[in-house]
Amino acid sequence: MHIDSYSFGKMVIGGKEYTNDCLVFSERVRPEWWRKRGHLLSLEDLDSVLEAGPEVLVIGCGASGVMKVPDEVIEFLEAKGIRTEVYNTAEAVGCFNELEAKGEDVAGAFHLTC
Repeated sequence: MHIDSYSFGKMVIGGKEYTNDCLVFSERVRPEWWRKRGHLLSLEDLDSVLEAGPEVLVIGCGASGVMKVPDEVIEFLEAKGIRTEVYNTAEAVGCFNELEAKGEDVAGAFHLTC
């Protein structure tokens, strides 16, 4: 799944526009991804990522990086064998697309605003 573009509050994936946070997997997009505690990512927010079990999870923390990813979340994911990359969303999109182009099993969790 290739991300065509990202701008504040909007992401285009496979030609379809999304205006809410979303999870992106190799074969599908889970739109309207909401976190239990808004700008603080928790493991509960990543249930479908854990089920999919990608090799890499790229997290986009928003245009300004407002969404926080606690160390415990990263440590848990990595203990499960899921490498984690955390960036502001524009950089995360670039990372996701590079990994996807290399054929890596990658998922993305993207906060589209702040």
